[in-house]
Amino acid sequence: MPEKHISAPNRYPRPPIEHVVAPVSETPVAAVDTVKVSERKSGLWIDAWRDMRRRVMFWVASAIILVVILVSLFPTLFTSVNPRSCALSHSNGPAEAGHPLGFDVQGCDIYSRVIHGTSTSVSVGIYVIIITFVIGTIMGALAGYYGGALDAVLSRVGDIFFSIPYILAAIVVMSVLREHRNPIVIALAIGGFAWPITMRVVRSEILRVKNSDFVMASRSLGVSKFMTLMRHVLPNSLAPAIVVTTLSLSSAIVAEATLSFLGVGLPQGEFISWGNDISAAQRSLRTDPMPLLYPSLALTITVLGFILLGEVVRDALDPKARALR
Repeated sequence: MPEKHISAPNRYPRPPIEHVVAPVSETPVAAVDTVKVSERKSGLWIDAWRDMRRRVMFWVASAIILVVILVSLFPTLFTSVNPRSCALSHSNGPAEAGHPLGFDVQGCDIYSRVIHGTSTSVSVGIYVIIITFVIGTIMGALAGYYGGALDAVLSRVGDIFFSIPYILAAIVVMSVLREHRNPIVIALAIGGFAWPITMRVVRSEILRVKNSDFVMASRSLGVSKFMTLMRHVLPNSLAPAIVVTTLSLSSAIVAEATLSFLGVGLPQGEFISWGNDISAAQRSLRTDPMPLLYPSLALTITVLGFILLGEVVRDALDPKARALR
């Protein structure tokens, strides 16, 4: 018969373990299981605004841009002198009452011409960024989202335009259209060759966003590719394009001043422009440099304001840059 193994009795029995449970009234379930969610709203643009408003550079840039916009929209609030009223008797005259910056070589009030020239430069810059933003966004969105042959064709077209310096192209266009020079034509000449930068930025961002889960969910619900692009992909891809557009505004203002300085921009007799005034003042640079200094300073401050705003917006829309500060 098989042997039976009898276990030896436990010589050291373990003491019973007492389980203590706190009363429910002292430890409510809500205090343990409830997940605390902050009631503070969050989002890309909300977080960006919270970051921007803490930076001094944002307020400095905003103040400069606000003044520039007010001057361009309401120049008569800042001066009552007619910028076209010139007298050779005041040629290169010093500052006097009602004329704080003196007179240029033609006897025109420099301060009045600087004030009225703001609207011309800002309007051309706004036209240019509208053209570049619309063309670049459409081309970049279609190329990045649909891909394939469409992406290849649109990308090659963008590369062709990108290889052409837009300043050189604008000079050629304005030389051909010499009889039709106005702010819209010069904006088309600049923006018609400057949009590939925006296209490249939008295309790269579309390629990143289109593989997201919410895009796949939209497609699985039966939403068409075009509607998915318009409702979900494109709105989540515009942040870098807005930054590029803000920086492009300063470049557009400089481009307009450059074309006017070279004599192929806006006609001097019809439009008041900083570039025209700088070009006219260079003849008397050695004898009287002040007429050249003031429009140049106005151009520099305006461009600086938009560049600073673009830098702040770019850093605010980048979570990694916010984390490093």
